[in-house]
Amino acid sequence: MSSSSSAPLRLSWKGVIVVPHNDAWPPPICPSSKRWRRSTLPILPSLSERLLWELADLSFVQSATNVVFLGPPGTGKTHLSLALAVKALAAGYSALFTTLTQLAEALDTASYPSLVRQRLRRYTTPSVLIIDEVGYTKLSPGQAHHFFELVTACYEHGSILLTSNTMFAAWGSLLGDEILASALLDRLLHHAEVIAINGSSYRMKERRRDPVGAAQAEGGRK
Repeated sequence: MSSSSSAPLRLSWKGVIVVPHNDAWPPPICPSSKRWRRSTLPILPSLSERLLWELADLSFVQSATNVVFLGPPGTGKTHLSLALAVKALAAGYSALFTTLTQLAEALDTASYPSLVRQRLRRYTTPSVLIIDEVGYTKLSPGQAHHFFELVTACYEHGSILLTSNTMFAAWGSLLGDEILASALLDRLLHHAEVIAINGSSYRMKERRRDPVGAAQAEGGRK
């Protein structure tokens, strides 16, 4: 999981690898590009601006440190993770985005051991692996084991950016195994920045400011 200044900028959005042309900046991260900028900060009043800009210097990638964003839905966890991924891409690192559900399904549906190893390599090769939406769905025993395998493979070799709405004490329920959850968290958090984000959902704030516009926007997405 090393950096290469000559490598193309790469990001995977929900399993699709994007390799933009040199003039395509920022990379086309769907549904909208997340750029690291000061205008991001006012919607995240619970966070330290100094800490955010320390993360933006990418020392966590160089030291294979994980970053975990914890907080309720709609508080900017995915936004921050993608912004950091864009910074990493600009510096010549590789990055891969997945939700935990997509990751678990991809590994769980591998029909033989060599295919499991091949798919694991896909997730462990990038310098930065973003695992989004941890805690939304419970994992089966097989999926929990594959998740543990992945975190173990990345341990001290690459950086995981993880977002979750579930406190660590509840991960035993998420994985269906308290011992496995403890072992996974031991590896995930040994070298990690854990950042708690408090506050109300920005989506709900938008709805309160403009209920008609929010309803129309939601109707257009259906």
